[in-house]
Amino acid sequence: MSLPFQTQLAGGIAELVINRPPVNALDDAGWHALADEITRLGREPAARVIVVRAEGRGFCAGVDIKQLDREPERIVSVNAGNYRSFEAVHRNPLPVIVAVHGFVLGGGIGLAGAADIVVASDCATFGVPEVDRGAMGGGAHLQRLFPVQKVRAMYFTGEPITAAEAWRLGAIETVVPKAALRDTALALATKIAAKSGVMLRLAKESLNGIEDGSLEDKYRWEQGFTLQAYMSKDSAETRRAFVEKRDAEFKS
Repeated sequence: MSLPFQTQLAGGIAELVINRPPVNALDDAGWHALADEITRLGREPAARVIVVRAEGRGFCAGVDIKQLDREPERIVSVNAGNYRSFEAVHRNPLPVIVAVHGFVLGGGIGLAGAADIVVASDCATFGVPEVDRGAMGGGAHLQRLFPVQKVRAMYFTGEPITAAEAWRLGAIETVVPKAALRDTALALATKIAAKSGVMLRLAKESLNGIEDGSLEDKYRWEQGFTLQAYMSKDSAETRRAFVEKRDAEFKS
């Protein structure tokens, strides 16, 4: 299987680059591979910090809707891959910086919301089109980025917000031109990588421990509704409409 990402480790910085054209939407195997690799990088003795970014038109469009339209039974494996990937970021023993550009959707929100630090290009937009795709999920991670009412407005309307608005709401460390995104993320990672690996791991575990509630438990709750959603005819219609590039038609 061709992996939908590449990694390298230098100077204490583990850099993972998602690259699955055209929109960096991963199938179930891709999500599981991503989880495995992020977990592996966290165990690298030479690593101090992880940077996750992407090539192409946008950071990540989430799951491969075309796969789920062809093989709806894959939803259980996709759910598991999403859960493992987001957990691998959030529970990673190392600090994780996510650098985003273009569209940040669905699973892309999960990766950003699970991260320790998010930097964005000025072209980045954040959205959760789950309701329009016949799915659930992403709210737990979105709520780690934005206030409750903003999350609900985004979720119910499906409308994205800009990087500038995300920065105003406190979700983003910094917003830079796209050409400077990688250098900005690596400069921040370099500052972190200069510190004690032992202290960084202790700090990450300590900070996770003082969070309000369990991010993974909250997301697992959402995933139960994702499975329920996928059992409805409306959910199948949204995926078919997406693949056929038309408006969905609902009878309920």
